[in-house]
Amino acid sequence: MAIVLEKLCKAYGHHPVLTDFSASVPEGRVTAIMAPSGQGKTTLLRILMGLEMPDSGKISGLSGRKFSAVFQENRLCDNLSPISNIRLVAPEQKRAQIISAMESVLLADCFHQPVRELSGGMRRRVAILRALLADYDVLFLDEPFKGLDEKTRQVVIWDTKIRSAGKTVFLITHDPWEARIMEACQILSLH
Repeated sequence: MAIVLEKLCKAYGHHPVLTDFSASVPEGRVTAIMAPSGQGKTTLLRILMGLEMPDSGKISGLSGRKFSAVFQENRLCDNLSPISNIRLVAPEQKRAQIISAMESVLLADCFHQPVRELSGGMRRRVAILRALLADYDVLFLDEPFKGLDEKTRQVVIWDTKIRSAGKTVFLITHDPWEARIMEACQILSLH
């Protein structure tokens, strides 16, 4: 069933962020959301996840679905290891599965280190894997590959594409290449 957004409006004080935004998002496909900074991309995702309410408008097709998300901030537990961070949202994942997933995004030899000791790019990959290994129907990705070096970004995008295949994915990106690699079926433009 498609997710349908009808005439969504959201303002902060006198600053409108979304004005009569409507879209139909097909199930099991990637939809990219692209717009300049400050145009409401993150606000739209937060409304879809139920973290904020629109001022007006309607959303259908999300009820009863399980969400997973990569926010712009990693939101990891600094004192826990990558494996423990992932297990917080994916307790059914076996240790060997998590280690294999970490190795697939070039995260070897840091399985038990506290994430506070990892580089920014390593923490980003842990946050992405945590979202991908959770049990979800809809995946929200808010500029997930930002801050990764080029080689790592390519590896992580391909891994994300494979692991999210067949799921409904909302991808915020400023890079048309990322939308292409993720095979976005449509690009929603906010302005």
